[in-house]
Amino acid sequence: MQWCNQDRFDVRLEWGPAAVTYAAKDVECIVIVDVMSFSTCVSLAVDKGAQVYPYPWKDASAVGYANTIGAQVASFDRGSDANGFSLSPVSIRKIEEGEKLVLPSPNGSAISFLARDVDARVTVLSGCIRNLTQTAMACRDFERILVIPCGERWPDGTLRPAIEDYVAAGGIIAAIGRDRCSPEAEGAVAAWQQLNLSSLHECASALELKQRGFREDIDLCLEVDSAKRACQLQGDFYAQGLRRS
Repeated sequence: MQWCNQDRFDVRLEWGPAAVTYAAKDVECIVIVDVMSFSTCVSLAVDKGAQVYPYPWKDASAVGYANTIGAQVASFDRGSDANGFSLSPVSIRKIEEGEKLVLPSPNGSAISFLARDVDARVTVLSGCIRNLTQTAMACRDFERILVIPCGERWPDGTLRPAIEDYVAAGGIIAAIGRDRCSPEAEGAVAAWQQLNLSSLHECASALELKQRGFREDIDLCLEVDSAKRACQLQGDFYAQGLRRS
């Protein structure tokens, strides 16, 4: 056992991209939690029957990738509606069934890429507050689960732990209903159980969105259990979760 991998426990929690490297040993399922806003965008799109292709880089390669697979690419600028969609959940509400969307994101998308390459047998889910119960239900058949709150980025590019991701991760873990949780996972459950969710409207990530003019996005990100579907990475895209045979 390494001190960092939490492999004595069935349900584990660790932050950011490094979690895939250090805490994903022998897991059967990875849940990626990026509430504001990647995972919320994925949930909104999947509920509409669309496919979301995570992509780590906001550059010309994203456009080339979208062209290759016959998809639209979300705007790199949350405030731009030039291409119809962005990381603003409000923009995703107009997506239609069958559409393909490449969604560049330095947090949720980047970690999705890393998780996808751990092992083809590992199920990767995108979880948030709006699909909390659906995500937990999709996890219940798996014995070893890693939940990754993605966090945000400070201006210098380093990881900023985000309370909304931590609380949502705790809610998913609580809904899974397991006893053998790591202390890190138990701490998130305690945060979920004790925090008044309305206070998340004043967390740092929400204040940033307010200052940028995206107040409506916050309301969508903090809707509890409004989703109809779990979101599972199926090859290169997120779609409705598949039942485990």
